[in-house]
Amino acid sequence: MIPKNKKTPRDFHAHAMTKYTVFQVKEPAELMAFLMNKMAGISRTRAKALLTNKMVLVNNTIQTQYNFLLQPGMTVQISKKKHKYEFKHPLLKILYEDAYLIVVEKKEGLLSVANEKQKERTAQHILNEYVKRQHQNNRIYVVHRLDRETSGIMMYAKDEKTQHTLRDNWHNIVYDRRYVAIVSGSMEENEGAVRSWLTDRKLYVSSSPTDNGGKYAITHYHTIKRANNYSLIELQLETGRKNQIRVHMQTIGHPIVGDERYGSNVDPLGRLALHAFKLCFYHPVTGEQMIFETPYPSPFKSLMLRK
Repeated sequence: MIPKNKKTPRDFHAHAMTKYTVFQVKEPAELMAFLMNKMAGISRTRAKALLTNKMVLVNNTIQTQYNFLLQPGMTVQISKKKHKYEFKHPLLKILYEDAYLIVVEKKEGLLSVANEKQKERTAQHILNEYVKRQHQNNRIYVVHRLDRETSGIMMYAKDEKTQHTLRDNWHNIVYDRRYVAIVSGSMEENEGAVRSWLTDRKLYVSSSPTDNGGKYAITHYHTIKRANNYSLIELQLETGRKNQIRVHMQTIGHPIVGDERYGSNVDPLGRLALHAFKLCFYHPVTGEQMIFETPYPSPFKSLMLRK
């Protein structure tokens, strides 16, 4: 008879010489409780250390969240030595990662998705290379995009099912997306909304006040500060069309600073003054409320200091 706290060979899905001890999840459980149950005798402190040292993977993705909710069918791998999967890139910062999705903050000048001309200098490629270091079959899936010239928060899926869930239920899952921008001139209104029909002309997006067959778009804005013939505004998207904010700001006569394509003739920051600073959504698998927010870029604040 096998002692109660001893593991049978079937409990371990890895040979002694491999890098991991592997467990299959049979029923829902929080990760910490699962580890302590499967690794009989392990202390809570030791279990936390495994997570902190990035030695626990869920579905081939490093997981450090002790209360991460495991679902039946998932695979939990415990590394036999510390990982060195630190992510460092001058144009990209990981804000959150789990087995289903990855949330990042990208710098301006970086494409979010590969195109015909640029395959490698993109957030998509950089993150693909990163997840493949954890497991060769890993990859990321595009959910939404930010313009190359726009900085800020965005997310990618870690599998096709999560990608489809996010895309098919975007407006139910993502409940708040906000941007900050500096526009030319002094905004007449403290708050308002811009509504129009947008048509993609490939080189630019055109706007029409009446339905001309384009896609209907709504952008809400709130003026935070006016100074030096500029206005600092916060924008909230009700729809997510290509170049929507940029086109709408041009439409009301206040193009975004540095946006030559859409009417700006000034570029004091050497970049498009548009930043996606807030992204709030319900986790597509766990339903947990996820809130990500970054500070306004420092150059934006500096430009708005009264002279």
